[in-house]
Amino acid sequence: MSERVALVTGGSRGIGRGIVLALARAGWTTVVNYHSAAQAAKEVAAEVNALGAKAAVVQADVGSAADRERLVQAALDLGPLELLVNNAGMAPRQRADLLQMSESSYDEVMNVNLRGPFFLTQRVAHAMIQQVQAGAGGAPTIINIGSVSAYASSTNRGEYCISKAGVAMMTALFADRLAEYGINVYEIRPGIIATDMTSVVQEKYDRMIDEGLTPIRRWGIPDDVARAVLAIAKGDFPFSTGEVFNVDGGFHLRRL
Repeated sequence: MSERVALVTGGSRGIGRGIVLALARAGWTTVVNYHSAAQAAKEVAAEVNALGAKAAVVQADVGSAADRERLVQAALDLGPLELLVNNAGMAPRQRADLLQMSESSYDEVMNVNLRGPFFLTQRVAHAMIQQVQAGAGGAPTIINIGSVSAYASSTNRGEYCISKAGVAMMTALFADRLAEYGINVYEIRPGIIATDMTSVVQEKYDRMIDEGLTPIRRWGIPDDVARAVLAIAKGDFPFSTGEVFNVDGGFHLRRL
């Protein structure tokens, strides 16, 4: 049997690392993409190997067309690409009020969080369509890691919110376009997850969670998101596409 290959962008740390390890436990071969955290990526690959699975570590900037092509080819070299997880993302380097946001910050965040994943998905979609038509591999799946920031305003990181709102529409568009090929597309929408990105506001979120921001009064952890990815990757939602799975402790609920 050919390898069940998954490509996870930003797979070296945080949520991405959790996803890679969950897939490894389920027997997937994973392409661990990283941008600059080379040592962390190697450590994740070693953990995957210790679980008895396989991992290929590939440095690539999802915002670069040449890097995206190299990344996809590395995945295809391992076998039919059955799962793409668009996880790589960044917060603005400096949180700035909406009225002072710079164009350079906007461009950088959008390039990594939306433009890059969009065109990576476009490239992978072509490969998946060819696989489907050739009868190679199983039913391909695409999962986008979004954020509650798709609808929750944070005026000191507006570029991040806009990028994640774009990911929501990107999910809907690709779900619509690829359905005829049997390629389902989903969004997982995390809330407050304990990662490097949120560590800079830990005290703020500790207080807000204690005060009841979320019905489930705890921080999320990367494994919470990874479990959702694994449930989708198993193929247990064959009659769903374009669906949003909230992994947010109930943050999305409107409460009185």
